Amino acid sequence: MHMISNRSLPSGAYCDLVTPFHDGRVDIEGLQHLVRWQIESGIAGLIVCGQAGEATSLTPDEREAVITAAVRAAASEVPILAGTGTNDTASTISFTRAAQRLGADAAVVVTPYYNKPPQDGIVRHLQAVAASVDMPVIVCNVPDRTASDLSPRTVDRLNTVSGIVGIADCTGDIGRLTAQRGGPRARFRHFSGHDLTAFAFNLAGGSGTFSIAANVAPRLVVAMHVAIATGNIDAASALNLRLRPLVEVLEREPATAVAKQALQFLAGIDPEVRLPLTPIEPETAASLRLALSVLSDQGVRRLAV
Repeated sequence: MHMISNRSLPSGAYCDLVTPFHDGRVDIEGLQHLVRWQIESGIAGLIVCGQAGEATSLTPDEREAVITAAVRAAASEVPILAGTGTNDTASTISFTRAAQRLGADAAVVVTPYYNKPPQDGIVRHLQAVAASVDMPVIVCNVPDRTASDLSPRTVDRLNTVSGIVGIADCTGDIGRLTAQRGGPRARFRHFSGHDLTAFAFNLAGGSGTFSIAANVAPRLVVAMHVAIATGNIDAASALNLRLRPLVEVLEREPATAVAKQALQFLAGIDPEVRLPLTPIEPETAASLRLALSVLSDQGVRRLAV
């Protein structure tokens, strides 16, 4: 197991990996194939049990199995980030400690959902989680799902919390990054969690993207981030435009279900999702096929499974 720190946490494209199912069970072999494909495609890191991984529909044992399988398949070649956040501080601490024990390199902790805690409650929740483990924590802010948003003042407070090394912003509001004062932006890694605005976010100084689109087209997503990092903005813009039809289809329905259907088209991987998610509508599937057809063969290829 290797540990990462704020300074060594790689910038670039991270895949918010789906959790494949088959006949109601986690498809561990399929998961490991996906991990290896992502690494071969140049991905900077992987998030498991995250937004795309249907974490809230996994049992604790399944969560552990997913993290264990991903860590083993990655073989320390890229960091594995485990989603551990819940709407309860005690269970979040328990999941985060388990992720560390299983070899995850960092925890991604969503702001508590449903409870609508005050800003002080969010800070105290994250302080308690960060203090409970000896590994980096990245805060995930996705208010349209959680009903809990981080104010600029709260971000400033989190900047002082030892162990919290970054924020994944899923709002699509680029102004949140550009308005941050120098302190938090200098210390934190700021990741986009929104594929549709990831290009602009990273041009504005972001450290990378937690991408659901990377499930489907990892090479193109990686290439766009590399182009931005090396100052080749024209190439990055062209790659962003090439990815846009896929990203727009991912926005039509829950992106997890769309990404899984894309993987079924590409590799025959079971598109099964767990309720309350459902398979995508036929119209969306038709648009998805069209979006995949216009992507370069260099960006999307069939998996050997």
